[in-house]
Amino acid sequence: MTTSRGSAAGDDADGEARIRPVDRADLLGVFRIEKAVFTQPWPYAAFEGLLDAPGFLVAEGEPGGDGRPDAGGNAIDEAIDAGDVVGYVVGDVTPNHGQDIGHIKDLAVRPDAQGRGLGRRLLRASLSELAAAGASVVKLEVRESNHRAQDLYDDEGFRPGRRIPRYYGDGEAAFVMRLDLGEWVRERNAGES
Repeated sequence: MTTSRGSAAGDDADGEARIRPVDRADLLGVFRIEKAVFTQPWPYAAFEGLLDAPGFLVAEGEPGGDGRPDAGGNAIDEAIDAGDVVGYVVGDVTPNHGQDIGHIKDLAVRPDAQGRGLGRRLLRASLSELAAAGASVVKLEVRESNHRAQDLYDDEGFRPGRRIPRYYGDGEAAFVMRLDLGEWVRERNAGES
């Protein structure tokens, strides 16, 4: 598993998108996706404050990525140019008495690039980076109504923990989900053997 900051794990040469660490020049693209995907988007400054987070990765469009259909066979509305940010994930690590905790804080894919597995690739790449940074467990919060995201996280091994009422600004509850990162890494490595 590759976990250098130069080439993120989960990056493959499928011609659709390259996953790499974020840089300052990506932040406007990240922020545009945030506003397009979420009804209560993070402020731009929040992303600036996390630039050095080990699991803050972007997916950028590759040449030849234009006009590919989504998973349902529908044409993509907007062309994706090489270098365009088409998705991102924000993950960081907090020291915790010898058992560092990773936290997936945000994950989004541009609406016209959804349904092609890019969210899963971003999540996996970020989890690999968090493991390399020393996290032993990873947590995240997900909207109670976001069944699509819950299914993705469940497929990757996250397990539901507690429900937090009125977690989001609009009053919606969140589920806290947790992943044993050591177990996830062992399963991924066993699957690659």
